[in-house]
Amino acid sequence: MAPAITQAVSQVAEAQASAATPGQLGVSIAIVVFVLAMFVGLEVISKVPAMLHTPLMSGSNAISGITIIGALLAAGLGGWLGGIFGTLAVATATVNVVGGYLVTDRMLRMFRRKE
Repeated sequence: MAPAITQAVSQVAEAQASAATPGQLGVSIAIVVFVLAMFVGLEVISKVPAMLHTPLMSGSNAISGITIIGALLAAGLGGWLGGIFGTLAVATATVNVVGGYLVTDRMLRMFRRKE
């Protein structure tokens, strides 16, 4: 499957390189990479056993914390449009982190021994 994806990406890049400006080519490649990442992510996540969910959720919360730092930088340094998108990114990443910790805490409480 991987060689077919690699071949498809190279064909798209070759076809667009001849007809697109450098800026358009970068956007097109970014879209292709984003779509492929969605499929890879779906495959990886669907194969995670239930027992590994909590440790992976903790790792995901750490990544979302890094996203908050990037969003704060975008909100502070990106002009008015960067400020709007940065503020939205801070809000969504914060909801993601808080929700992740709540879900992780709930799952850990399920595995505690009853006293």
